[in-house]
Amino acid sequence: MSTRAERGAAMLALAAACVAPSWAAGTADARAAIGRAATPAEVAAWDIDVRPDFKGLPKGSGTVAQGQQVWDGKCASCHGDFGESNEVFTPLVGGTTAEDIKRGRVAAMTGNQPYRTTLMKVSTLSTLWDYIHRAMPWNAPKSLSADEVYAVTAYLLNLGEIVPADFTLSDANIAAVQRRMPNRDGMTTDHGLWPGRGRPDTRNTACMKDCSGQVSIASAMPDYARDAHGELAQQQRAFGPVRGVAASAAAPSNAASAASAPAPAGARLASQYQCVACHAMDRKLVGPSFADIAGKYKGQDAHAALAKKVKAGGQGAWGSVPMPPQPQIPDSDVHAMVGWILEAK
Repeated sequence: MSTRAERGAAMLALAAACVAPSWAAGTADARAAIGRAATPAEVAAWDIDVRPDFKGLPKGSGTVAQGQQVWDGKCASCHGDFGESNEVFTPLVGGTTAEDIKRGRVAAMTGNQPYRTTLMKVSTLSTLWDYIHRAMPWNAPKSLSADEVYAVTAYLLNLGEIVPADFTLSDANIAAVQRRMPNRDGMTTDHGLWPGRGRPDTRNTACMKDCSGQVSIASAMPDYARDAHGELAQQQRAFGPVRGVAASAAAPSNAASAASAPAPAGARLASQYQCVACHAMDRKLVGPSFADIAGKYKGQDAHAALAKKVKAGGQGAWGSVPMPPQPQIPDSDVHAMVGWILEAK
């Protein structure tokens, strides 16, 4: 026969069993109430990857000739008329032969070739199509239509002598073209990164006790080199997970109020449209400094001349590296940026 204490313990256990599911359910409901389910349109906007088996590839087509038109207008300023690129970007085309296309392995990858072009390395045509679609042109990613991406890809393949000059690339024949990629059999999984060996490739173990109380930094970029390429934090796109480091030295304490003032509209726009990736205020990066530009155009019809240069791009005035055209920037934003540049010192 149960004692009073035993009966009391049993009743408490029963009460706890009844309360716990209710509490857990309430917590789960609270977590589920955070945010909302993505709409089909939102999912589709991000679900743009094209896989090696071409799953995800949109329908469309484009000719080599059409691709050359797009290339000349939106790609050649950085990558050269024939994919040879310039002193900033590595070549896209070259280093492959007709024998490589037959064999599926690029012989120059194991030779003394001084550089590796894109067509030498890439194994899957889907990678080329996907990257152009999502990331090019550099100053206007995702702005190309599917047909334009097919056309530009066809033009690159023709430069590499993978397809003829009268070729039309489409979703219907892209798999056949894949079988002509020069390095299609050059991919390896021996490194174990993907799909992997089914176990971690590290032999470290998690520290559970007597762990180090502090972490020491073994290496760091020297102070004199931190801002060699300008303020990195201002050169990142406004979306995505990557944020650049604030490379510039901290302002003196007596300038704190000035430092906290909002940046001029022209400066914000120069960062928004990625101008600061190539131009710094007072020193040459890839292109001339804003101060040098202001000095060069002083006394001329500077505003109109610079506005035209921003829209049309150009090459040769400041060196061999071309400035890509920016026709998509609204005139009002160009006006604000040019006004700010002309005041640079």
